[in-house]
Amino acid sequence: MKPLILDNTNREQLRQWLESESCVVACLCAAWCDTCTAYQGKFEEFAALHPNQRFVWIDIEDQADIVGDLDISNFPTLLIEQHGIVSFFGTVQPDLRQADRLLRAQLEKSHADLKAESVASAEKIRWQHDCNLQKRLEND
Repeated sequence: MKPLILDNTNREQLRQWLESESCVVACLCAAWCDTCTAYQGKFEEFAALHPNQRFVWIDIEDQADIVGDLDISNFPTLLIEQHGIVSFFGTVQPDLRQADRLLRAQLEKSHADLKAESVASAEKIRWQHDCNLQKRLEND
């Protein structure tokens, strides 16, 4: 399945994914970013490797009302959310293998592990408050 390219007409689809048992992998990028443009094809390959998960491409400027004040320091930035828990938020190298290893590591964790890790550090607590897409969409 190709990644969903988030726009104002398909936010409900993302809401449904976030409420389901699926893992949602979001790539936060910008249309003007050459690295993002080059990575988009790799992100599609990444999605093809994990057909049971959900992938969404979010342009931070087109979807500024959702992305808001997220601290995106560089591109591409990945956000992985499972069961309402943000298990990863950060810049990654535009390398399919690195992203694949990262996702596989997150998918191996139980819900209890994810929950415990979500409060294990100030950074991860901040992710739950600031980066949670499900909560951001609720305010939409």
